[in-house]
Amino acid sequence: MYTKITRSGGRQYVQLVEGYRNEDGKVRHRVIANLGRLEELSPQKLDPLINGLNRVLGRSQNTAFPIEVESAKAYGNVFALFELWKDLGFDRALGRALRSGRRELKVEALVRAMVFNRLCNPASKLGCLRWLDTVAMPDMPAKVEHHHLLRAMDALMDHAERVEMELTKQIRPLVDRELAVVFYDLTTVRIHGEGTVADDLRAFGMNKERGGIARQFVLGVVQTADGLPLMHTVHPGNVAETKTLKGMLSSVLERFPIQRVILVADRGLLSLENIGELTALAERGSRRLEFILAVPARRYAELVDTFRGLAFNEEGLAECTFAGHRLIVAHDPLRAAEQSERRRARIAELEAMAEKMVRKLDAQDEGQTARGRRASDRGAYSRFTRAVAEAELTRFLKADYTSDRFSWSVDEDAIAEAELFDGKLALITNAPDLTAIDAVARYKALADIERGFRVLKSDIEIAPVHHRLPDRIRAHALICFLALVLYRVMRMRLKARGNATSPRRALDLLATLHQHVTRIGPTTTTGLTRQQPEQLELFDALGLKKPA
Repeated sequence: MYTKITRSGGRQYVQLVEGYRNEDGKVRHRVIANLGRLEELSPQKLDPLINGLNRVLGRSQNTAFPIEVESAKAYGNVFALFELWKDLGFDRALGRALRSGRRELKVEALVRAMVFNRLCNPASKLGCLRWLDTVAMPDMPAKVEHHHLLRAMDALMDHAERVEMELTKQIRPLVDRELAVVFYDLTTVRIHGEGTVADDLRAFGMNKERGGIARQFVLGVVQTADGLPLMHTVHPGNVAETKTLKGMLSSVLERFPIQRVILVADRGLLSLENIGELTALAERGSRRLEFILAVPARRYAELVDTFRGLAFNEEGLAECTFAGHRLIVAHDPLRAAEQSERRRARIAELEAMAEKMVRKLDAQDEGQTARGRRASDRGAYSRFTRAVAEAELTRFLKADYTSDRFSWSVDEDAIAEAELFDGKLALITNAPDLTAIDAVARYKALADIERGFRVLKSDIEIAPVHHRLPDRIRAHALICFLALVLYRVMRMRLKARGNATSPRRALDLLATLHQHVTRIGPTTTTGLTRQQPEQLELFDALGLKKPA
């Protein structure tokens, strides 16, 4: 008995055929059963028949085919990010922007993979390839190599302006058209490499992370009061922060049709020149541009008399005028007392050190010191001035170089002047209808963008960067910015649903939902591990469909 495939009318049929001998002893064949058309027969239809025949023979089911189980791959985290990516329209945005680009590459899928990698398991481009082998990424090319990722980054930059405009279209509906409070701040991103290239973004500057000089580039991020990142800027590592403000704000006004914009920025972005430029922008066109900028009050000598004459209300607020605009000052007595006490304690420690050196020099002159290295007034001057400089107290403690013997003095007037600014936050604004307490609250919300920078540097691991070409650095920054957008949207949705899980924790929980592939002969079955209640809750909180 055997199976036979016959043809009839251009179609193929499967038959079960039996051989036998007729009365004359000749071999003949007869059809026992017609199993159906070949193209309609599937493993699901034939497996029960095969299993039934195996049971008749006392064999285990499907013993003719080996069972192969592939390694399970993380699925829940990349599936959730994929659905969120589509929900925000980023797939359509990149598709439109790169439509006339490098057609032989699925650039959108490769960029998406690099963005998801920053959120799930941030690594280098080679590390991203290793990570792709461990996840069941939806809608990916069958084979991805290192040069594919680099070419996708180049394609992004080839169409950078179109990419940014298309992404802006997708973010625009999430922004209030009547009023947007826009927060802007910059951070530094460390970068490796010693050589130089044309238009190099890598430059030495003061690194905010390490507190010293490092090779870096500067990243600016603009976000709304709700924590939604709107756009980013990339600058050379030695750029003056104040020079970036006007260009950034012009881009925001161009990309987002908001009727009233209130810009909030930190001390490092304030200069009298910036105030004039922002005022000029505010007076141009029909849209209202207002700003709340922190004032580095200690830098402006003219504010000393102003601060002496301030009268604070019960809420610790005072208001006057500076540079033609409203100056709002918030005073925290407890913080002021802590700052003043800390400063005076450091000064007292340095004075105690100086007095100890004086006693040693006097005892040495009187021949009362033990054997050892002799001290000198010049050495005492050197040690004292170095210690004062390291403590950043040169305004208050001064060595007397005109004296023959080591001596110093304390400038009590300078200390009193410094204490005028202790515990005080100074803000300058041109918003006429904003109360002082609201202006302070707006500025304090700027701390949220600093949390965004911490996410970029911790969860997303934007630094250190190993690229050297300017466009590759810009592409890396864009990929990390897109990862930040997904992160903050996840946080906004979870918070709105009252779910206290952080995006980082949510992705870790979803990563335990695995996809597994089993092969039994010609049959391939794909399935998922059982979805846990907390995983189902996360999909609901994020407003995403659950994996089937």
